[in-house]
Amino acid sequence: MPDTRFFHGDLKPSDFARDIIAYFNRGSYIVQQIGRDPKIAVQISTHQAARSGGQTALTITIHEVEDGVSIQIGKQAYLGVAASLGYTALSALRNPLSLLGRIDDIAQDIESISLADELWEVVEKTARQHSIGKALSEKLQRNICPYCNTANPISEGRCIACGAPLGDIQPRTCMNCGFVVRNLDRECPNCHAKLPPW
Repeated sequence: MPDTRFFHGDLKPSDFARDIIAYFNRGSYIVQQIGRDPKIAVQISTHQAARSGGQTALTITIHEVEDGVSIQIGKQAYLGVAASLGYTALSALRNPLSLLGRIDDIAQDIESISLADELWEVVEKTARQHSIGKALSEKLQRNICPYCNTANPISEGRCIACGAPLGDIQPRTCMNCGFVVRNLDRECPNCHAKLPPW
């Protein structure tokens, strides 16, 4: 299932695409951008002629939404990495010393497995560098009713459209870093500190 995150503020998809390309277009990876603002797809894959590790690919879709940017990471293709790790395991069973000859393959496979996590780190860093202050002020302007999806002023106790209670979705701040979080969040998306129950 794709992983999607929203970043509110004065950002463009090209801001994220530029940083992703600059970070990943190196070593055994090749990065390709398709399209331009307001919707960009970035594909990261291993070179066909890579000297070590298995083949992998990942597609990132970045597009403008109201007040910001939506970033979606598709499902990573692990088949080549799995085959490479399987070959390493079989070789090690037959001859444990064969691991010495496959150290580069193992290192590349481990890097490929953590590709999505590394990508989110680059995205989060880009968001922080460009507009974390504005992201907070935009986030405080309204709450979305969980029952009818109507935008409500932050001070409303009940939805202006359907009358549903909005107490459970009122924002609060992380006690560790001050980042604005949703009431239902259990971990701060900024500093990853555990949040106490509301």
